[in-house]
Amino acid sequence: MDILGKIQLHREEERRLAWEGTFGEYLEILKERPYVAQSAHSRVYNMIKDAGIEEVNGTKKYNFFNNQIFGLEDSIERLVEEYFHPAAKRLDVRKRILLLMGPVSGGKSTIVTMLKRGLEDYSKTEAGAVYAIKGCPMHEDPLHLIPHHLRDDFYREFGIRIEGNLSPLNTMRLEKEYGNCIEDVIVERVFFSEDKRTGIGTFSPSDPKSQDIADLTGSIDFSTIAEFGSESDPRAYRFDGELNKANRGMMEFQEMLKCDEKFLWHLLSLTQEGNFKAGRFALISADELIVAHTNESEYRSFIANKKNEALHSRIIVMGVPYNLRVSEEERIYEKMIKESDISHVHIAPHALRVAAIFSVLTRLMDSKKQGMDLIKKMRLYDGEIVEGYNHIDLEDLQKEFADEGMSGIDPRYVINRISSAIIRKEITSINALDVLRSMKDGLDHHASITKEDKERFINFISLARKEYDEIAKKEVQKAFVYSYEESAKTLMDNYLDNVEAYCNKNKLRDPLTGEEMSPDEKLMRSIEEQIGISENAKKAFREEILIRISAYARKGKKFDYNSHERLREAIQKKLFADLKDVVKITTSSKTPDEAQLKKVNEVIARLVDEHGYNTTSANELLKYVGSLLNR
Repeated sequence: MDILGKIQLHREEERRLAWEGTFGEYLEILKERPYVAQSAHSRVYNMIKDAGIEEVNGTKKYNFFNNQIFGLEDSIERLVEEYFHPAAKRLDVRKRILLLMGPVSGGKSTIVTMLKRGLEDYSKTEAGAVYAIKGCPMHEDPLHLIPHHLRDDFYREFGIRIEGNLSPLNTMRLEKEYGNCIEDVIVERVFFSEDKRTGIGTFSPSDPKSQDIADLTGSIDFSTIAEFGSESDPRAYRFDGELNKANRGMMEFQEMLKCDEKFLWHLLSLTQEGNFKAGRFALISADELIVAHTNESEYRSFIANKKNEALHSRIIVMGVPYNLRVSEEERIYEKMIKESDISHVHIAPHALRVAAIFSVLTRLMDSKKQGMDLIKKMRLYDGEIVEGYNHIDLEDLQKEFADEGMSGIDPRYVINRISSAIIRKEITSINALDVLRSMKDGLDHHASITKEDKERFINFISLARKEYDEIAKKEVQKAFVYSYEESAKTLMDNYLDNVEAYCNKNKLRDPLTGEEMSPDEKLMRSIEEQIGISENAKKAFREEILIRISAYARKGKKFDYNSHERLREAIQKKLFADLKDVVKITTSSKTPDEAQLKKVNEVIARLVDEHGYNTTSANELLKYVGSLLNR
């Protein structure tokens, strides 16, 4: 009954939002809310803007695309700021087709679908309200009723520019139904809906021999010619093409570059002049955003053909490459798994991360920067700190290749291989090694991968495996250390006391005997060496730690275990190094004694309770780490 109640509330809300009145009453609405008369491009931009904009590290993040588009912040910012924003301000880019270009499964279709669904919801809000001449199949802008010679006066009074001419059908209706009394024309509020073909259209090319141009521009209704007497009577014409129905909103032109030329000619006039030709009528005005998407190879073929120059000049190309950030790639897989029938399967922690590492590596290009390998580049891209590099290096890397991310393994392949591994094992749990194994097996059946690519990809699987080895050891390290955070905090506090004494050239006091001691150089070096701090670099590292502590103190914040990423890593490695022998013995013993068995059970319980494993994947992790440590 709850769902039925919600359906009833939805129906009541639709009735509440509905509005109908005369053109004169519509003008009163415009006086109060002039934004109601905004263009299609302006409506899309305001829809995105109204959802909220945040700025993170100099990059704008648009909340409208949250939870659906991951790792494409730069592409989305360029799309919004270089196309939607200037188009909303009536600059010339609004007279261009928006073409999203990128590799398969890169997010192009998702962006378009989000815009379409977003417009449907936005048209139900006050800010996104759309009004149209009632009974018009193209839900025409009521302001087209204003004669051209009065439009300057209208602009001076209302501050609203009017573009476009009254359609042939409404010109006839104005004369026959309303006696040319514009103020009496009935206006209604409309709500965009792709299903109801209101304000949102989708055109997909098919066989050019059988597809009719009427799919775009409408067609003559021959059954009404006898009634109305002429094919040029607008009442005998069905204004039901995708360009007609998408008026006031947007049209998705799927696989536009595969389309027959005759279907593209209409776009020349529509983009530049805001109108198109249909039947035996004058040009029909249309205000709509046309979005198309394609891959890079098709686009290159398209621009190579000189016959396409006129259309090419009316296209703005926005690159939508693959995501290049491992953490965001993980989120893509999580989203795809939730939407699939394998969402009930337990996927061990880091299994998706390892898959993401492999995928991102296949998309990266080898840098010419000295000392920069793909693993370092991958970590920098993901926001990690890499010794010897800073944000300037990251910016240089991002500018090095304009087409980076336009090739590589796509997310669908990864999900397919995860599904394959689950089905093959016929269990409800899968780990990182299962995923990598399945990825490697799938390369033999990937039609578009060359022999050279396959060799590179197998190498990337090996690199991803090495990354997982380190992750797995750290995971077991955390679980083996009893009260891990407390042990780490104690060790860190001890290290910081010694660092402070070393930098200030002070002595420490033994808490038991009270005698003065020199800073424990052996302890400090045993920690610093875990992250490769050399003897020559130790002084600078310690001073940097002390400066960070002072900065925290000035801001009234407490410097803790998580305040310095590299120091945290060093503490973890030191703790694990001290425990390594215990871990090796406990995990590799075929006949563990009672104490060892108890320790193993404690570790498994901790992996399950605190780290997201189930019993199966926790046992598999322990066995694997044990084998690593015994090599």
